[in-house]
Amino acid sequence: MAARAMWKAVIQCGQSEVPVKLYSAIEDRNIHFRVLSRKDKQPVHGAMVNPETGKIVPHAETRRAYVADNGDRAILDASELTALEPEPSRNIDIVAFLPNELIDHHWYDRPYYLGPDGNGAAYFAFTEAIESSALQGLARWVMRGKAYMGALRLHQGYPLLMSLKLSDEVVAVENLEAPGGAVLNPKELDMARQLIGMLAAELDLSAFQDAYRDRVLNLVKAKAEGGPRLKLVKGSPKKPSDDLERALHASLKSARKSA
Repeated sequence: MAARAMWKAVIQCGQSEVPVKLYSAIEDRNIHFRVLSRKDKQPVHGAMVNPETGKIVPHAETRRAYVADNGDRAILDASELTALEPEPSRNIDIVAFLPNELIDHHWYDRPYYLGPDGNGAAYFAFTEAIESSALQGLARWVMRGKAYMGALRLHQGYPLLMSLKLSDEVVAVENLEAPGGAVLNPKELDMARQLIGMLAAELDLSAFQDAYRDRVLNLVKAKAEGGPRLKLVKGSPKKPSDDLERALHASLKSARKSA
């Protein structure tokens, strides 16, 4: 099934304007269940309940509040929050061009493909310009009431807009405790290098599948067809070994068998 555009925008790069359509580069593949009443199997809905009285509170009678660390509450109306949202815009503004390797992957958040919206000539000229420059654009935009910063680069010849996490969302490595432990002896280090070399392989992302999702779908199919429940046999967890040399020996032996 062809992908459907989720948003329309215009890339602003200096005096140039490139109309584009935004497509999500990932999709939700999680299994979603409906909650039913156990007695009559009818769908049930969540409700907001006053914990002191046990009575249901209609949505129109609710207010949002921010609770501070000392317990103080600031009551906020929806209109007050809406007034604080960034000004709506259809522009994706390119604020700078950077080397492709400058933004580390741990800043990445969510990818979007950009397709042409009518003016194909401007779109393909912009794509070719990025490709020839070997740079990525640092972009900012407002979408659905939220401001974003992102990296605009090419992925297999296709413009990809990657939203970035904010600076206070990324944990600096300097905040982590430095790893420590005993120094490997030469024999352990050699075995570790052998193991890494034996496990080296070509990247095959198609091998990464959600096995739990597949098992749930198989169970749903079996129950829908009136079949028996699936019997799942779980292996007993292996206890980690405190003997590094013995563990490396076992790992190398297993890797050789799989080769």
